[in-house]
Amino acid sequence: MATTRENPEAWGKGASSCCHRPKSEAVGVLMLPNTVSRRLEAIPRESGKGKRINGLFRLMENLQLWLNAYGNIYSNKGALTRGVDGVTMEGFCDERAVSIVKLLKEQRYRYKPARRTYVPKRKGGRRPLGIPNGNDKLVQEVVRYLLELVYEPVFSEASHGFRPKRSCHTALEQIQKAWSGTKWLIEVDIKSYFDTINHEVLIKLLTKKIDDKRFLSLIRGMLKAGYLEDWKYHRTYSGSPQGAGASPILANIYLHELDQLMRQKIAAFNKGTRRRRLAEYTTIGTQLQALRKRKARRMDDQERQLLEARIRHLNEQLHKLPSVDPVDPGFRRLRYCRYGDDFLMGLVGTRREAMEVMSSVKQFLHTRLNLSIAEKKTKVTHAKDGARFLGYEVRVYSANNHLKKVRYCNRTIKKRVVVEHMQIRMPKEASRELCAKQCYGNFAELKPLHRPWMEAMSDAEIILTYNAELRGFLNYYSLAQNMKDPITTRLGLMWRVSLLKTLARKHKSTVRKVAAKLRKGKRLVYRQLVEGKPREIPVLKLSDVPQKQKNWSPALDSQPVSYLAKNTELVARLEAHECEYCGKTGGYFEVHHVRKLSDLKKPKTFWEKLMSQRRRKTLVLCIDCHDLLHAGKLPDWRHGMRQERRAG
Repeated sequence: MATTRENPEAWGKGASSCCHRPKSEAVGVLMLPNTVSRRLEAIPRESGKGKRINGLFRLMENLQLWLNAYGNIYSNKGALTRGVDGVTMEGFCDERAVSIVKLLKEQRYRYKPARRTYVPKRKGGRRPLGIPNGNDKLVQEVVRYLLELVYEPVFSEASHGFRPKRSCHTALEQIQKAWSGTKWLIEVDIKSYFDTINHEVLIKLLTKKIDDKRFLSLIRGMLKAGYLEDWKYHRTYSGSPQGAGASPILANIYLHELDQLMRQKIAAFNKGTRRRRLAEYTTIGTQLQALRKRKARRMDDQERQLLEARIRHLNEQLHKLPSVDPVDPGFRRLRYCRYGDDFLMGLVGTRREAMEVMSSVKQFLHTRLNLSIAEKKTKVTHAKDGARFLGYEVRVYSANNHLKKVRYCNRTIKKRVVVEHMQIRMPKEASRELCAKQCYGNFAELKPLHRPWMEAMSDAEIILTYNAELRGFLNYYSLAQNMKDPITTRLGLMWRVSLLKTLARKHKSTVRKVAAKLRKGKRLVYRQLVEGKPREIPVLKLSDVPQKQKNWSPALDSQPVSYLAKNTELVARLEAHECEYCGKTGGYFEVHHVRKLSDLKKPKTFWEKLMSQRRRKTLVLCIDCHDLLHAGKLPDWRHGMRQERRAG
């Protein structure tokens, strides 16, 4: 298939498509960078004022936008994953972007069907993923960025999924910091959300903020592209395929309507600035004050003892009572937090009010957004019983003791403990699930096992693999307030002994001998020489991953970063127009990719050594070098031409 500007699909298929490229004519289809930069900076400002945005399709004609879109996605794991036609990010160049822009302007660009694959879900079953081809990934990344400029200024502070500077942890921190005193937790589960997004409803929602028919038509084409499964084409009548670059932000735009509904409900439901004082608490406090005044007077010992006993009794009663009325009808609060299609509501009020809120949300999702609800997972629970959100257990906690000793002004005083404080905790089964998934052994019986398939790996690779598994688990649950729980300690023991057993099995030794060999003070450390220099790899400990500091604030900066202000290293290398192998300058250049540096063969050719030394998975090459590399004929002496060209 010849590579022409009308046929960008030929790029990314290897050496056969790297011949007879046309000379660059990019200048003819580009807008002035200063004009584009000012326009991009104005979009969030105008969107925040409530104005509809137009001219987005025209902005897509700027080459810098495509270069930075490529720089943003080239390092993804799926950059070299093939779509239905085999096109990947391999061989990207200016002309490829220019060709796509030309087809878009002439309304001749057509999305390819996504290649459908499946990944296992955490709790059984499989989740469908749609894998676009390389050119569709580029288009979707540019669309995603422009949508982000339009919607980030108007998205709710309660929305945390698939947004810059936000994550699962910011959502959980918001709940922990602002939800204390919650009485009821409301869970509403959307059934197969990404697969059931209504296309017509989504386009209608987009028109509220976007006044650009060509841009909306581009999004509609992406939604209607269909998918290929077992070489059979299937049309898509609903849904936004998971795996597509623009799918997350489109899902956020769809549920932005729910965010708006909850904002209105919160404003209407909330009342009162603080709970009223509990009448019984006030009465006992007044009695205590009067008794303490009597104690200051002169009296005999027997009368004083009776008075002190009465004060102690009233104090005990007072400490068992809340200072404010927990069911004050003049104080109501409704809270809401969302991450993607997972959302949780908290309510200070009655169960009947919680049921009414849940019913109204279900009705809104069904009638306005055409979404189905999983009834079995939709429920109202007491906050003390807790609910699951983003893999954590969310519940309020009240200590058994009513007082705690604190230091104040160089003296020790007693202070009432906080009641109904919101906590986020790691579920007990999380440790069991990790142990079973990674095959560390029998968690219930505390019997660690070795992993025989790892015996072919080096000692360093085994330790680094074990470290990465535990570090990822601890990093995710670093907000949990039960990280020192015995269940977590048991997981750490299972993990460590499984590691030592795997090393012992490999070296036909014992766990005791392996541990003694790795021992360095109070730690286990693997020591080796790398290029004549000593290198140490410590075995991870539970205390090595500290709990994260809670730094969530209700005013997180959600201003998107302009692509034109963010120039990645790869884009700078591509714009240098110099072959990193032979040193040729001027002409036509492409980017060669590898999935990971460990895939490079041993012994390495010079170009593979070049990538290893620079620790880069990409290499910017001229046409000739790229063709020779794919043909397996790139000579090692070619790098000497760099010095010859510069000397000449």
